[in-house]
Amino acid sequence: MADSQHSLPLPPQDPEVVAAADLGSNSFHLVVAEVRGGQLVFVDRRKEFVRLAAGLDERKRLTPEATARALDCLDRFGERVRSFLPGTVRVVGTNTLRQARNARDLLEAAQRSLGHPVEIVSGLEEARLIYLGVSRSLAGDERRLVVDIGGGSTELIIGEGSRPLDLESLYMGCVSFSLRHFPNGRVKEKRWRRAEIAALQELEPVERRFRNGAGWRVAVGSSGTVRSVAEVVQAAGWCEQGITLEALLRLRELLLERGTTVQGGIKGLSDGRAPVFAGGVAVLLAVFKALGIEQMRVAGGALREGALYDLLGRLHHEDTRHAAVESMARRYHVQPEQAERVRETALQLLGQCAESWNLTGKLPWLMLSWGAQLHEVGLDINHAGYHKHGAYIVENAEMHGFSLQEHLLLASLVRSHRRKFPRQIFDRLPSGWRQPARRGAVLLRLAAVLHRSRRDEPLAVKLEVDGRDLRLVLPAAWLEKSPLTRADLRQEARYLAAAKYRLTVEEDG
Repeated sequence: MADSQHSLPLPPQDPEVVAAADLGSNSFHLVVAEVRGGQLVFVDRRKEFVRLAAGLDERKRLTPEATARALDCLDRFGERVRSFLPGTVRVVGTNTLRQARNARDLLEAAQRSLGHPVEIVSGLEEARLIYLGVSRSLAGDERRLVVDIGGGSTELIIGEGSRPLDLESLYMGCVSFSLRHFPNGRVKEKRWRRAEIAALQELEPVERRFRNGAGWRVAVGSSGTVRSVAEVVQAAGWCEQGITLEALLRLRELLLERGTTVQGGIKGLSDGRAPVFAGGVAVLLAVFKALGIEQMRVAGGALREGALYDLLGRLHHEDTRHAAVESMARRYHVQPEQAERVRETALQLLGQCAESWNLTGKLPWLMLSWGAQLHEVGLDINHAGYHKHGAYIVENAEMHGFSLQEHLLLASLVRSHRRKFPRQIFDRLPSGWRQPARRGAVLLRLAAVLHRSRRDEPLAVKLEVDGRDLRLVLPAAWLEKSPLTRADLRQEARYLAAAKYRLTVEEDG
């Protein structure tokens, strides 16, 4: 992206302290770190078993009890981070929040508890963040397989050094498998066979991509299930470090012999982990068998650390999302010169009305800039309705660094940048984003109309806004030289009037 006088506003200085929270399907985690010389020094960690996945009913709605458990925990986390500066806390929701049909209610309450917004990330984005956290906790640049078994999903990543090369997210986890196959912690031979077969079936489509022989030299596990299994098998004396296949097989026999995980007596197993331990072990054993793993190391980092390192990158102007937008623009053959023209003018307009329209903070600038870069991605499919094609691509294609809410916001801008103004599409956004998104869409529409001729010439425009009234002032005699754009602006005024905005266009002098 070219530098310009309308560059994005950046934080005036590095924050002294940052935090990240991982709202998992089994447990919630909070990590706090001080920023010293551009590096993170972890100073506080908190963990609570919330069992959010156990609170999903048959209609995929979170029960009031599960929501209450989550908010009680977040109230306690909020005591620690509520006073932190905006933009210095990253809160990430995973599989259960991806599934829950009433997640929006919890997210808005969670933001009130924490004082910071909650992002829901896709399974592949979760995998990317996991790998980032794991790679920062390991030495060396060897190619590795990373396995993370969460409460509702399992992520597989092959990477080299700090760079992920292949990512996958599977719909199986310690909570979901324990509820389905080992209710109340009861372990029986027949149930175990069913659980292991179910896990192997889930792994079958990706087995060839991730199996030993796909280039990785070492297997690494992260998060609660792997750490708990390692503690149990090492406490039993079955291996000195990490986890071996032989130790896992002995653990399976122990669980079958005992017939339960919840009555104590398993050395190294915490009471909080016990109810979901059998499901996690069954998934892990299936992963070992399917992918040909003989031994697995245990990493110190995981999703929350990865989210924190990703946040640090954003604060140090190394935002992964910039690269994702540029990659998508190249993939769909967006004309960079036209995208830059529209971007320049859109940011120019935003700079003139940001205060009046309360478009403060970094997010409006980022999203308007990215919306301008991607507003023509749909042209690669078909010119007819290309704004609709583009919105579908932006909403559904994987873009590293973007939360699901950010996908929706960016897709809304692309969808609404031309033709009739579709007010209803903004209703899917978090409530606090809806009005800013509509106003950003108006600015993108104006910039796109002004550059419809695709002429490469500077354009100095002025915009005054007062609520829903807009006054656009163009250079003297500009409209006379641009009769097609004048007609387009008249049509745009009619489109905006249907959305209850009033646009007047004048010339300077």
